[in-house]
Amino acid sequence: MIRFLCVAAFVILFLVFSIPLLIAEWIIGKFNMDLKNRSSLAIVNWAFRVCLWLSGVSLTVIGEENVPKDTAVLYVGNHRSYFDILLTYTRVPRPTGYIAKKEMLRYPLLVNWMKNLHCLFLNREDVKEGLKTILEAIEKVKSGISICIFPEGTRNKVPDTFLPFHEGSFKIAEKSGCPIVPMCMNNSAGIFEDHLPKIRRAHVVLEYCKPVYIKDLPKAERKFVGAHVQEIIKETYFKNKELV
Repeated sequence: MIRFLCVAAFVILFLVFSIPLLIAEWIIGKFNMDLKNRSSLAIVNWAFRVCLWLSGVSLTVIGEENVPKDTAVLYVGNHRSYFDILLTYTRVPRPTGYIAKKEMLRYPLLVNWMKNLHCLFLNREDVKEGLKTILEAIEKVKSGISICIFPEGTRNKVPDTFLPFHEGSFKIAEKSGCPIVPMCMNNSAGIFEDHLPKIRRAHVVLEYCKPVYIKDLPKAERKFVGAHVQEIIKETYFKNKELV
């Protein structure tokens, strides 16, 4: 429980004492949005790294060279833990927004930082609102902001399994023309979810697979990009199990 209490205390203190930073970021954004994007990225990266350090996480990263550095991308990953966001966000080379559930809007200060990072909030119960979020994500990518999605739609609680990927999420890449970067995580649930409410030391393997370009896929596969990407992640997951 000590690690959990340390992480919880740090998050609360960070959110409270970062209020002046939020005000400064708001002012910076009025004059230089690019500077705001980069500074918000740096601040949250630092906070996430502290959380991972307090949690005792060791991370092995494979294939980071597969992430294009000169363009926005659509990151797609399997999802087993709240820590998936921390693990992946600390590696992004450019401003990146995550698609989160709309329930996150209820948390003050946290939601302010999420909005600074271009996160979007998905209403999973309303198809029209969901489509609106996807359209917003497409515009983000076109403007140079990468987007990260976990297309299983929720955290998968069953080890070594994968929920179906929602194909609609991949419209972001189809309509923007950006590359899809499959991300595979092994053992992220070993940090927290496998033994709630304790946080324990865990070794996590994160692999970035080669980017997928929808335009390069055979026409028959373009309708099922989600299934294609999931198969890449699934193969990588079972390949890396022995590394954990």
